Amino acid sequence: MENAIPQRIFDSMQQYPPFSLMKDPDLMRIAERIRIRFVAKDQWVFQAKDAVQKQIYFVQEGAIHLLQQQQDPAQLVEACDQGEIFGLGPLVDSPHYQLGAKAEEDSLVYIIPQAILQPIIEKQPKVAWYFAQSFAAGKYAVPSSLGPPTLFWQEQQRQQQAFELLEIQSIDHSRKPVSCLPGTSIQAAAQIMRTQSVGSIIITNEAENPVGIITDRDLRNKVVSGDHPLSDSVDLIMSKPVITVKPDVTIAEVQMFMMKHRIHHLVITQTGRSDSLVLGVISEHDLLVIQGNNPAVLIREISRSKDGEELGRIRGKAEGLLRKYLYQEVAIGFISSIMTQINDAIIERAILLALKEMDEEGKKDPGVKWCWLALGSEGREEQLLRTDQDNALVFEDVDLERQEEVKAYFLQLAKKVTRFLYACGFEYCPGDMMASNPQWCLPLDAWKKQFSGWIFAPSQQHVLYSNIFFDFRPIYGAFELAEELSDHIFKATGERDIFLSFMAKNALQTPAPLTFFRQFMVERSGEHKDQFDIKSRAMMPLADAARVLILAAQVPQINNTFRRFDKLAELEPQNRALFEQAADAYEILVRYRALQGLKNQTSGRYFKPSELSKMERLNLRNSFKPLRELQDLLTVRFRLNFLI
Repeated sequence: MENAIPQRIFDSMQQYPPFSLMKDPDLMRIAERIRIRFVAKDQWVFQAKDAVQKQIYFVQEGAIHLLQQQQDPAQLVEACDQGEIFGLGPLVDSPHYQLGAKAEEDSLVYIIPQAILQPIIEKQPKVAWYFAQSFAAGKYAVPSSLGPPTLFWQEQQRQQQAFELLEIQSIDHSRKPVSCLPGTSIQAAAQIMRTQSVGSIIITNEAENPVGIITDRDLRNKVVSGDHPLSDSVDLIMSKPVITVKPDVTIAEVQMFMMKHRIHHLVITQTGRSDSLVLGVISEHDLLVIQGNNPAVLIREISRSKDGEELGRIRGKAEGLLRKYLYQEVAIGFISSIMTQINDAIIERAILLALKEMDEEGKKDPGVKWCWLALGSEGREEQLLRTDQDNALVFEDVDLERQEEVKAYFLQLAKKVTRFLYACGFEYCPGDMMASNPQWCLPLDAWKKQFSGWIFAPSQQHVLYSNIFFDFRPIYGAFELAEELSDHIFKATGERDIFLSFMAKNALQTPAPLTFFRQFMVERSGEHKDQFDIKSRAMMPLADAARVLILAAQVPQINNTFRRFDKLAELEPQNRALFEQAADAYEILVRYRALQGLKNQTSGRYFKPSELSKMERLNLRNSFKPLRELQDLLTVRFRLNFLI
């Protein structure tokens, strides 16, 4: 009987990393030394600035929130559910806790002595690697300056200029190099790298000349592997001599240097020699960002393509670029900008090919202004993968006797365009929300009347249409027609508060992403049984909230969801934290959907939560947090409790 409790502890902990990675005897030794603590709801386990205890914590039952206490009220940084560990300060010799840990509900916590855990970390590479990954991602020690955590470590440096001749473009080394002296400990150097959000650190002498370099690879291969303890000095693991280049080095030269020497980082010095002042470092990731900033090559190929199949092959190349961006953890705003440029170029080329076909078939151009509109995710500049088409067409008002003839021309044109896009890999819209549908190919005045009908007589169907069509963005043709439509929408919604209330109410109708027990709410039947719908349960509630709030604020020309939240944060300082969290959450969801789509060769909309790692499930659950607060804000602002 005396072994019954340790055995139960062993069984419960063995389900979760890093304990699932441990050898059974080691985990049993931990189970035998565990202390169990009950923490009542709203009780603190420890507070920020408390002295770090020589122990870490495991959530057996309940939920513990890690809070940034420098603000009032305290800001939620991380939520630890069953199976999560927290309070890892002693593993990095931190004297004080950076975050406070508070019970969100009655919780049962296991307390693990550092003395029993530390030797296991040092002798088991898989366990050490788990902790190394956790610290590298900033999961357990988040400086207040970095703000709330995101699913991916996003490099915020972006090159702002576009060049046609990338092969001779010089490297921008404006960022101050991150460096340390040879006697610095490996642990201190790693902490500098984490704080500065860099993947390498240059080792310099007193004259600031480079004598070596340490990269993430060195930490993995020489430290996490167990070859060197964290207390060793950096000069024992640094790569030397460093390969140095001059400040005016070109991209082509950097690529050749890296291939020749089989390295991933180059150090830029004042003269290009190692006995010169360090100016910066350039990595393979930097090259990817620089070259990806200008999709000129792909767009040039698009402009020369002859048919939809060729457009499809080029779009496939773009998805290869997307994959690299995502795996290199480039900022999602940057990625969406690049993919939007490519998508727009494809749509424009499809239109030009369709116009050429119309001309060859003797279909006479009616000689009126018109504009092709992108709707849905492409209208919001969020379409990273090839999903289904959503588009419309507006043409200028013509005499009634010409209207049928003009509309017939544009319907034929739209059918050809959608056919080219289908051949390129963009599926037809299952709801027929396309310009080839007579309902969505209209003169300007008819569009205005239709929009006014939705706004002044709101119904569930009208609100649904509005959510789709009010995110339109002009792609080709007379953009002034789109601008006039946009002005009409904002004028009409400004005169009809009840419509915005209906939109807000609709934003609250989406099923919750999590069950009462914080499990993913999956489909109960049908083709996607047991799968989670990330679009309808997580992304669209955020997009719908951003749309109605930006309409209420009367801010046109911002369609992108996370840019809408950024603008709202600027307009409403009192809600800045909420809107910034919502923007971060939406970026995480967009990124994750794209990763799932690339992984499974689908749109990424549906996936099985059971196939996610514990860390992935936690990060996604964290991205759902702003939803409830946003819904409360909508309820109060639009008086939804009084709306029948």
